[in-house]
Amino acid sequence: MKKYLGIDLGSKSLGFSISLSGIIANSYQTLYFKDDNYEEAVNLTLEVIKKEQITDVVIGLPKHMNNDLGIRGQISIDFANMLKSKIDVNVVLWDERTSTQSAIKAMVSQNVSRKKQKLKKDELAATIILQNYLDYKEKN
Repeated sequence: MKKYLGIDLGSKSLGFSISLSGIIANSYQTLYFKDDNYEEAVNLTLEVIKKEQITDVVIGLPKHMNNDLGIRGQISIDFANMLKSKIDVNVVLWDERTSTQSAIKAMVSQNVSRKKQKLKKDELAATIILQNYLDYKEKN
């Protein structure tokens, strides 16, 4: 049975979401690592993959609105490649252009405090990324 892990990769945080059904994405957790230490981020991700027996990883790929990849996009690609070199799971890069803004907007509409928004935005963004991927997969 497939188990999915969604990832929103920041410069010092990893937002995770998980789907056990392949239909619904659920918020999982946020982990922190030293600024721009993506080797540490990969190791944290490997721990989650092993613990939860993940088969498929969906990593948010930030793009500019004109579809160009910037520095953050290249970092996500490099992160995906590092992950693939260390473990045998299916890794997908998924367009995440507005996931963080959508996450913050959703929390604002629910009157979530700014402090909680800061703590939860990464895992909520990961949930949006994974849910968008699962919805797309379901249709195609």
